Amino acid sequence: MPLLRFDLYKAGWEDKSRVKQLLDLSYEVMRETFGAPEGDRYQIVSYHEPEDFIMADTGLGFTRTNQFISLLVRTRPRTTEQKENFYRELVARIHSDLGIDPQDVMINLVSNTDEDWSFGLGKAQFLTGDL
Repeated sequence: MPLLRFDLYKAGWEDKSRVKQLLDLSYEVMRETFGAPEGDRYQIVSYHEPEDFIMADTGLGFTRTNQFISLLVRTRPRTTEQKENFYRELVARIHSDLGIDPQDVMINLVSNTDEDWSFGLGKAQFLTGDL
């Protein structure tokens, strides 16, 4: 049950059809690489002014633009292979489908376990057997 949180520059993502395309292709890649079931879609988009969203290159020499995408993925534990496939496939699709430079995509994956999820009703559905 990955939860994908996208942080974007407000000035670079005015076209909501492109945002929808980003969400759709991210969902497809997540399903393909993590084996998530159909309908397991949880995505959040937040927009930021340049002064509120500073994303350096960590000394790697990247050139960041207003098309920059920061993606935080919260998910059950995944194998190193799954993670690497997700990073590679997602960035490739973002580049080919949206024309975003691969330097403008940063992904952070945070693993958690079944006890860390409640989908509502104050219950841990993975633990109760509801999911």
